[in-house]
Amino acid sequence: MKKSKYFKLLIIAFIAIIILFFLVNYFQNKTSDKKETPDMVQEEEIPQPIVEFGLVVDSLKHDTKEVKRNQYLSDILTNYDVPYKDIDRLVKISKKEFDVRKIKQGNKYHVYYQKDSTNVKVKYFVYEINKTEYVAYQFLDDSVECALGCKKITKKNQWLSGEIESSLWLSIQAQKHNPLLALNLSEIYAWSIDFFGLQKGDKYILNYDELYVGDEMIGIGEIYYALFDHNGESFYAFSFVNDTVGGKSEYFNEEGKSLRKAFLKAPLRYSRISSKFSHNRYHPVLKIYRPHHGVDYAAPTGTPIHTIGDGVVIKKGYQRRGGGRYVKIKHNSIYTTVYMHMSRFAKGIKVGKRLSQGDIIGYVGSSGLATGPHLDFRIYKNGSPINPLSVKSPSVKPVDSSLMPDFKKLVDKNKPKIDSLWNDMKVTSN
Repeated sequence: MKKSKYFKLLIIAFIAIIILFFLVNYFQNKTSDKKETPDMVQEEEIPQPIVEFGLVVDSLKHDTKEVKRNQYLSDILTNYDVPYKDIDRLVKISKKEFDVRKIKQGNKYHVYYQKDSTNVKVKYFVYEINKTEYVAYQFLDDSVECALGCKKITKKNQWLSGEIESSLWLSIQAQKHNPLLALNLSEIYAWSIDFFGLQKGDKYILNYDELYVGDEMIGIGEIYYALFDHNGESFYAFSFVNDTVGGKSEYFNEEGKSLRKAFLKAPLRYSRISSKFSHNRYHPVLKIYRPHHGVDYAAPTGTPIHTIGDGVVIKKGYQRRGGGRYVKIKHNSIYTTVYMHMSRFAKGIKVGKRLSQGDIIGYVGSSGLATGPHLDFRIYKNGSPINPLSVKSPSVKPVDSSLMPDFKKLVDKNKPKIDSLWNDMKVTSN
């Protein structure tokens, strides 16, 4: 009996030892699993440096302010205890990059500096030339370094469509889009549509880029595609580089014909026609009826006047009892144009001056016989006056035949999208 009891105790002890062995082994494995090998050790994350305007500005204090009225660069820097010798170095080193005398009231500047209980030491000074460009200066122990920079510009693609009620400008503005798009569209269609004669019910649709620096929209990028319906006629515009070696993009219709023609539709942007071409018009100053072989565009004094085509200045003068300050341009063996009643001539305009289409030749005024500021614009064909509003100019170079397959792909890809949005727009307006 005693032997049986002893044997049972021995078996229990043996089982306990086995269980203990397995428990110890288990916890040893769990502990070893938690131990990190050299390959498993995670490196401590190093904080990224703070970079602004391409400068590492860690641990520096930073002030952002605007240039005040009549404030010069020396005024700004002496407020931060920058020695005059360093300011002089900055002015000299900056001459090739930026003329510091041209800092403008309202533009932003940034000062990065170290400060203790008694001293201020400027490390960097950055002046924003405009929305995208800036000039940065670094102050070293015995010198100053200077560099121009440009902020990162991002693009946001947009579609916009609308219908004319009174003007293109107001139509775009009413949709809270940048009204400068109206100017861009008027330039694209300058040879096809008379924007002084837009009618209620005319429609448009376009695809373009908005340009941003950070969260701020700074302007309008390229218009890629557009469709404008004017007086029941549709005008497509596709941006395309018509050059086998690269170049500037131009605008073509869906068939590959250029939208740019020999003459602009009008020599002014955004005004109104106050008097049309006539063989018997009542003169508001002379109080008599006589021919008026031109078109009067009423516009504020100082509005830029553009030549409607390439040409050479053949006359520049002043008619006290007539057209006041005027310029006459010969475009080719057939056409000449005359621009009258200017307030002043553009810089560099003289007889023999060769001009390109769109060049500014003068500014709207009321010189000569005029009751108010306007441009009297005239076109002569083979020496005889013709109605400027009835002139039709031939298209210039179409898409190059070697590039036509690429252009066709562009049109085939994007025209259906334009047409679809256009049809949706028609349904909505109806």
